[in-house]
Amino acid sequence: MQLIPDFPLWLNALAFACSATVVWISGARLAYLADELADRFHLAKSLVGLLFLSLATSLPEVATTLSAAVQQSRDLVLNNLFGGIALQTAILATADFWVRGSITNYPRKANHALEATLLVLLLALTLILVQLGEPLAGAHIGLGSIVIGVAYIGAIWLLRGYDNASDWVPIDLPDPDDAAFPIFRSTGDQDSRTLFWLTGAGCGAILIFGILLVTFADRIATQSGLGTGFIGVTLLAAATSLPELTTSIAAVRIGAYTMAISNIFGSNLIMLVLVLPADILFLPGPILQNASQTVGLALSFGIAVTSVYLIGLIVRRKPRVGALGIDSVLVLALFAASLVAYYWAR
Repeated sequence: MQLIPDFPLWLNALAFACSATVVWISGARLAYLADELADRFHLAKSLVGLLFLSLATSLPEVATTLSAAVQQSRDLVLNNLFGGIALQTAILATADFWVRGSITNYPRKANHALEATLLVLLLALTLILVQLGEPLAGAHIGLGSIVIGVAYIGAIWLLRGYDNASDWVPIDLPDPDDAAFPIFRSTGDQDSRTLFWLTGAGCGAILIFGILLVTFADRIATQSGLGTGFIGVTLLAAATSLPELTTSIAAVRIGAYTMAISNIFGSNLIMLVLVLPADILFLPGPILQNASQTVGLALSFGIAVTSVYLIGLIVRRKPRVGALGIDSVLVLALFAASLVAYYWAR
């Protein structure tokens, strides 16, 4: 029994817009709360972005993926997960409009380059398993899904230990935008319990309205007559990536650049590790078997955009194209190319 009745297209669009507004406001507020918690408990903001903010903003993807796996919808699971990787990386590229230059100029530590390298490794591993058709399985669970889960744990362990590595020198670090989203800025006199309560409320709002966002996006896409694979890799991926967009913009506007970068890379790592619980819930067989062409394309574009930012993190001074760094321009161009490729292969 469905809890939300069927609506006509215009009403679904209105509900989608309302849900998007709540997710946007909650995500912006969550970025401020995460920044304040990091300062209060003396935590590295890159670590907060990697472990906390990325998980909080990935709650819609978690709910959607597990729900689709229970419904035994392989294409929806894989296209939603992997289609969001290039999209979320493109979201990071839009941060250049607020940081006045390439965001990859500013990290003080090499751990972001390590994040990107590990992400490329896991993406390549997943692509290999997809191309091989997940040849080894126990019961209905593919061995490759387990390998991806173990590799994710190893990546987080390595990143956590590397957090205190030697500094890199930031290039022309701008001042935080004190006028950014002033209604979300805390006065600083809230106790820790209140901060945790507000953070939990923000996560809850992102989860609930993120799920509604995906529900209405699915209905709008279905009523438009587009295919399931194309829907999952574009519209649904965009809907579930909205929290990453708002938190990243809010983070860079308050000067939390490392938190914004780790939020995106951390969210993309979570997209990969979700393959394991989805595989457990998907009963017909290993979920990476018989994947559609768009899945391989999504993983390939994920590798491409992450590699561009890896180069950008290593090459500290880069030319600009207007307000954007050249690496962000290339990422946005690759994302646009991915949309054309997904439509062609739908």
